[in-house]
Amino acid sequence: MLKNIPPILSPEMLKVLCEMGHGDRLVIADANFPAASIGKNAIVLRADGHGAVEILEAILTLLPLDKYVEHAVTLMQVTPGDSVETPIWEEYKAKISQFDERGANTVCEAERHTFYDLSRNAYAIIATGEKKLYANIILQKGVLS
Repeated sequence: MLKNIPPILSPEMLKVLCEMGHGDRLVIADANFPAASIGKNAIVLRADGHGAVEILEAILTLLPLDKYVEHAVTLMQVTPGDSVETPIWEEYKAKISQFDERGANTVCEAERHTFYDLSRNAYAIIATGEKKLYANIILQKGVLS
């Protein structure tokens, strides 16, 4: 038993977070994301029944964001013509602001297929049970200071 580890993070998730190095990317995927097919060359972890915001918050308590890049966080851009609202993005930005002084300034958006390409090169993908649309987010790991 360890102290101060968010209980939502499984031992396997903790192992993966420890293995990641500076610049490695971690995808937190919503329930619609094709994690198994996109993650063929990555570690795919399941977090069914958990929301993406709670997983993000738990991860940010342990994982520093990359300070050497302008945008250490990437969201999947809404496809043109899709009228979906993305209120979860504001929740993400609020959580990021709690852990990184750059706050929303470190967040960017990538077109859906570009996001998929970035995800194919991620170290790991956490497939959550998040039902909100366009709730996919990529974090780029930084260094401990």
